[in-house]
Amino acid sequence: MRNVLRRQDFRRLFAGLFFSMTSESVLLLALAIWVKDLTGSDGMAGAAILAVVAPMVFAPLIGFVVDRFRRKPFLVTVLLMSVVLLVPLLLINGRDDVWILYAVAMGYGLSMISVSAALNGLIKEVMPEELLSEANGALQTVKQGLRLVAPLAGAGLYAATKGWGLAVAGMIGFLLAALIISSLRVREEMPPRSEMHWVAEVGAGVKHLFTTPGLRRALIGVSAAIIVFGFGEPVFFALVDQGLHREPTFLAVLVCLQGVGGLLGGLTAARLVRRVGELGALGIGVALLIPMLVTSLTPRVWLALPCMVLGGFGLPYAIVGLMTLLQRETPQEMMGRVSAAMDALISAPQALAIAFGALLVELIDFRVLFAAMAALAVVAATYLWLGRHLSLPSERVEPVQDEPVRDGAAVGQPESV
Repeated sequence: MRNVLRRQDFRRLFAGLFFSMTSESVLLLALAIWVKDLTGSDGMAGAAILAVVAPMVFAPLIGFVVDRFRRKPFLVTVLLMSVVLLVPLLLINGRDDVWILYAVAMGYGLSMISVSAALNGLIKEVMPEELLSEANGALQTVKQGLRLVAPLAGAGLYAATKGWGLAVAGMIGFLLAALIISSLRVREEMPPRSEMHWVAEVGAGVKHLFTTPGLRRALIGVSAAIIVFGFGEPVFFALVDQGLHREPTFLAVLVCLQGVGGLLGGLTAARLVRRVGELGALGIGVALLIPMLVTSLTPRVWLALPCMVLGGFGLPYAIVGLMTLLQRETPQEMMGRVSAAMDALISAPQALAIAFGALLVELIDFRVLFAAMAALAVVAATYLWLGRHLSLPSERVEPVQDEPVRDGAAVGQPESV
């Protein structure tokens, strides 16, 4: 992490994304809490999360739009639009206004897809290839750290202000992110216009994923692992209740321990990627989930706690490996479409797994489901590890001095925006 934070360009991007990720983490759960408070319905509260996820069906089209603009100005524009998007939350007075929350949640989902697609391209513009894993690891460290405090902070802020404070905090975060990232000095050329029909361009991201051997293996392996995560959403409630004989709130303790592991995993993810390659790191990341799943077959609190920390390590290893491989194997002019296509193709099995898990946990003993999840995790981890030759380890990165602009742009040269 020290190598990337020595670079002035990445420090600015990192600072801006800190405020953006904080706003995202605070808002996501708090929107559902707000709906629950207004309606008293668990189903309508869950629908608020669904409203955030639903725009993922438009991800390939959003990626097509992202690839037609320079990354930095597009990202700044989306962040400023996110500020405006949250303004209607200040108008909510009661149950009759709950539709405003759903509309904002859907717009928020579109914003998250756009930010992710533009960000992957901007990181590739700002950082040399040998530092991509460190850049992704630094961002994952912050994201995992925010998992420990931001949702609780959002819930507390909502309880204290009944919503308006939540909206204002989100707007301030996105505005600060836009202002800081707008000061980033990076030379970008206007993306070239393609001669392909726009329908072919929209589908180009999916085609690239399936025709690039390393990305294809990563997509298949991660999709299998995501099914494990999806099933785990409802099944872990059964583990806490029926297996550990604790109140449902004990799940928050387990999630917090996962966050601790995720924070430590983010700090070490780049080193692992350099040693074993992106697909190797993906395989290890998925494998670290297996002890958590296997020990759930004979639930014991003293076993569950350390295994949750170990499983938390796996998440940033997998994400950093996947993002670094995506950035390294994708031409810059296609980065938005490929990134958005990856998001869409991973989110679909996750949503289906959550739905099936919620159904099956009512019909089948949770231990049987954990056994099936563990078996699938073993298959996914093995599949990813055996394909590690498709993404070779990189050389050790030597420390670099502070670089105020990206490689190839001399200090004092005019910025192209």
